[in-house]
Amino acid sequence: MGDEEQTKNNEVKTDHGNGQQSGKKRKKQKEVAIFGNYRNYYTYRIEQGLDEDPRIKIMKKEWFEGKTCLDIGCNSGLITITIAKNFGCKKIIGVDIDSARIEDAHWNLRKIVKMSERKNQLLMVDKSKDAETNAITITTSTDKTTSEISGDLFNRVSFKKDNFVQSFSTPGEKYDTILCLSVTKWVHLNWGDEGLITLFSKVYRLLEPGGVFILEPQPWKSYVSNRQVSEVASANYKNLEIFPDKFQEILLDKIGFREIENLSASLSGSKTGFNRPVLALWK
Repeated sequence: MGDEEQTKNNEVKTDHGNGQQSGKKRKKQKEVAIFGNYRNYYTYRIEQGLDEDPRIKIMKKEWFEGKTCLDIGCNSGLITITIAKNFGCKKIIGVDIDSARIEDAHWNLRKIVKMSERKNQLLMVDKSKDAETNAITITTSTDKTTSEISGDLFNRVSFKKDNFVQSFSTPGEKYDTILCLSVTKWVHLNWGDEGLITLFSKVYRLLEPGGVFILEPQPWKSYVSNRQVSEVASANYKNLEIFPDKFQEILLDKIGFREIENLSASLSGSKTGFNRPVLALWK
């Protein structure tokens, strides 16, 4: 799920009938996303010039390699796919409440697989040319990483439209790693304190013993700017009694997580307004 998108101004020229045009500015209609399900979230979340989301750099391969993982509020799936590609998950499922964002995620998966296969084909052509030039015989087998980046991603990455708080269920399924990045505010505003506790409790139940929960909570000032996104959000905002600065205490003392680490000390590359703590908690 995303966060507040900046309103942009477009200049519009108006003809007054005398051949003269005056420059007027009108505000482009702001995208309303009551669950934080912004369309192009990653385009303004990440600084220009970066190849991938900077949060990927603070993730550890050992949390994902060969593991079963879940990404709550996956939006268009770019984090989900990148984790699978970079860290070699056994399986990862991205869940989002918005069917349009899930469609985007499937599109992104197809695009990334196609680009990876094309890159692999070009690599093999280059290898063949080098072999001919140097009169060296080489095999055409690809390494494990290239294989994983191509069609195998379809077997390891999946997306599902669902409401994690109210209806998400995978009978008998447990996860080694669960991600919840910039989602807590939207759960909190839409389902109140009860919804937030349900989120945390459900994550804990779904984790394998020793599993890791990667959480990026939004700060309270972010709630203030989104409190009127809907009537439900406005009503819940007035009744909230649990604030983000108490999340760690609740997760450790009430939910039952045994250890916590702040990962974001080395985090850089996020645009202004997105410098948030990223926490790892162990069951």
